[in-house]
Amino acid sequence: MTTPLTSTRAAEAARAGQTIAADRLYAKVARRLLPLLGLLYLVSYLDRSNIAFAAPNGMNEALNLSSSAFGLASGIFFLGYSVVEVPSNMALRRFGARAWLVRILVSWGVVATLTAFVTSAGQLQTARLLLGVAEAGCLPGIVFYLTLWLPKNVRTRLMAVFFVALPLSTALGAPLSGLIVQYADGLAGLPGWRAMFLLEGVPALLLAVVVWRALPDGPREARWLTEAERDWLLARVAEDEPEPSVKRRGAGWFTPRTFALGFAYFGIVYGLYALSFFLPTIIAGFQGDNGREFSIVERGLINAVPYALGAVAMLVWGRRAQRTPGAAWTVVLPAVLAGVTVPVALYMHGPLATMVVISVCAIGVLSAIPVFWALPTAMLGKEGAAAGIALVNTIGSLGGFAAPYFTGWLKDWTGSVRPGLWLTGGLLICSALIVTALRRGAPRPAEEVV
Repeated sequence: MTTPLTSTRAAEAARAGQTIAADRLYAKVARRLLPLLGLLYLVSYLDRSNIAFAAPNGMNEALNLSSSAFGLASGIFFLGYSVVEVPSNMALRRFGARAWLVRILVSWGVVATLTAFVTSAGQLQTARLLLGVAEAGCLPGIVFYLTLWLPKNVRTRLMAVFFVALPLSTALGAPLSGLIVQYADGLAGLPGWRAMFLLEGVPALLLAVVVWRALPDGPREARWLTEAERDWLLARVAEDEPEPSVKRRGAGWFTPRTFALGFAYFGIVYGLYALSFFLPTIIAGFQGDNGREFSIVERGLINAVPYALGAVAMLVWGRRAQRTPGAAWTVVLPAVLAGVTVPVALYMHGPLATMVVISVCAIGVLSAIPVFWALPTAMLGKEGAAAGIALVNTIGSLGGFAAPYFTGWLKDWTGSVRPGLWLTGGLLICSALIVTALRRGAPRPAEEVV
């Protein structure tokens, strides 16, 4: 693993790096790391969310799943994920990013492919639980890994570039899943939804080989950097460290502030997965409106629209937020936008009006996620960052369990999706209030553009 520079060495590196073009070096790091890390996250999100596309295309009928049973199968992934999250991220720091991410990729790829062969609701839920255990540590590990390479003001913008993999995984994955379900039906004797699980689990196994060969543990191990570039990067990252007095007052990871950040992230994640797991079912309900029937591929393309728009908004908002990394309003505004528009979608008439409002909601949720991660990385010192980021993501990930389960349970109980989505909107507003409270009275981040 990369070790921090001493203050003397950091100063020497900074002086030696005066001739280094910062923008060019950051762009070099981004080109080398973000495509691979983004692809890894894209595949992970696809493998955890493709169950939403399997549900209306034969899985629920074949396994006799009610809305609440489907919600439990969707959300139980996050229970396994949450239990193993903190120890997995601490192991990443101990064993190195490359080795641990390879372990994650191999184990989740195996479980994802075997999901194709489940024959009951219990087996599906077990497979989903194991998938969460296998994948635990992936996202917080990547977030922590980027703190080893980039200072926070640059990281805020580049995190938006990285997180664009999230909406792209649906914008690209939904049509891809539709194509597989429709045209791979009968592959190896499997119905289309089973073939989708089988084929979409393979990329994780292939990525394990690529990560092992191409991903360095940190700047010190990057052969594509010069010695001066390595020292300069490490010096800039060291400047993000809080002063010793700040560390004594609030460093560490098991603190009320860390839990508050986790609860704020819980509401945002709840909104994301309530939308992700039930949107394909909502779109399937458009069948027959205006006398139009949609094919499986067409439904996948419709599902992709909110996420394609969200990807663009995520990049634009991330660039704006880079000027004030860690500022509360950069999270609060998109969270409020999403919280307000979720219930509005319930009262739209017709597919077009409904999809317009859902797209605005997706823009809000997706824009809040990458800028949120500037908060824990700004509030926690390096010593607490690995475990602290994992704890925040652990609590937030429970929103991924709660959202599909309670949305499905409320639908079965009331016969309507409205109560579940009203709850979703309320939790998004609560997240905005928590972030506002956390940052109230804190020094305003200095305006800085890199």
